[in-house]
Amino acid sequence: MHANILSTVGSPLVLIDGPPGVAVAAKMESFNPGGSAKDRPAIAMIEAAEAAGTLRRGDTIVEPTSGNTGIGLAMAAAVKGYRLVVVMPASKSPERRAIMQAYGAEIELVEGEIAVAKDRADVLSERSGMVQLGQFENPANPEAHYRSTAEEILAAVGDRPIDALVAGVGTGGTVSGIGRRLREVHPSMAIVAVEPAANAVISGDPPGEDRYQGMGAGFISPNLDEDLLDGVETVPIEEAEAECRRLAREEGILVGQSSGGSAVAAQRVAARLSADPTWERPAVESVIYDGAGDEVHVPDSVPLVLTVFWDSGERYMSTGMFE
Repeated sequence: MHANILSTVGSPLVLIDGPPGVAVAAKMESFNPGGSAKDRPAIAMIEAAEAAGTLRRGDTIVEPTSGNTGIGLAMAAAVKGYRLVVVMPASKSPERRAIMQAYGAEIELVEGEIAVAKDRADVLSERSGMVQLGQFENPANPEAHYRSTAEEILAAVGDRPIDALVAGVGTGGTVSGIGRRLREVHPSMAIVAVEPAANAVISGDPPGEDRYQGMGAGFISPNLDEDLLDGVETVPIEEAEAECRRLAREEGILVGQSSGGSAVAAQRVAARLSADPTWERPAVESVIYDGAGDEVHVPDSVPLVLTVFWDSGERYMSTGMFE
């Protein structure tokens, strides 16, 4: 029995379709109690602020978000008794707003992208004394993934090597935290960031349109450890949404745009590994898994590519991408 909902954070690692001779697996973060990967840093940032004495009973939290961090904070704030004000671009899905409001959060919408929401949250924290947790620069964000998400992955894969981590970037906390921990155990693994093709600032392009929800902030976040990265994949929104539809209709996995984009990029990386002649392959067209029941073991002779599915597609229904 759990003391409260915050202690139930955790998600499974699930194999998804990939190129022949390569295993591709996704961390299904929609299984977290608030429904996304952002539950982890949301709880961690609040608890770090409490430990530091910068957040005390009766305080109000303010945070800019495209949605999922706000939902995670709203859930945690409800449990811990804080008032939460979320500053959010008006372009983001109404489902996300409704979920935050269901938890009791107050929402201030801004016209523009996440950078505009961040500026407004700065004003509110300076003028009104609200406590901003700062997901883009707060070290508790990547540390949460280092301590929890990565450890769950390591427990799931056991002793076999991990060949690549391919993950979308918003704040950069997920790819940086997971990547840093996994590379300690698997120093030769590749770490590849994923960003929107139309907003590819990590790749050196100027900020562009932000049609993805939760990936592609339009600036390089301080929480993104660029030194960890071996490459960057850019994915058009159309490809990401098409992959979301494929995942739902062919694999029964309902996810949003950032997850679809991450899957596309992971399959590209897997395809390159599949074509690498240095790998020893099983003598069949598809990957062979050794295991019993629901547990599988991917043989060491098969490259393993990991990605992260950030949330559930239920938060994207109003975008029309499943129609």
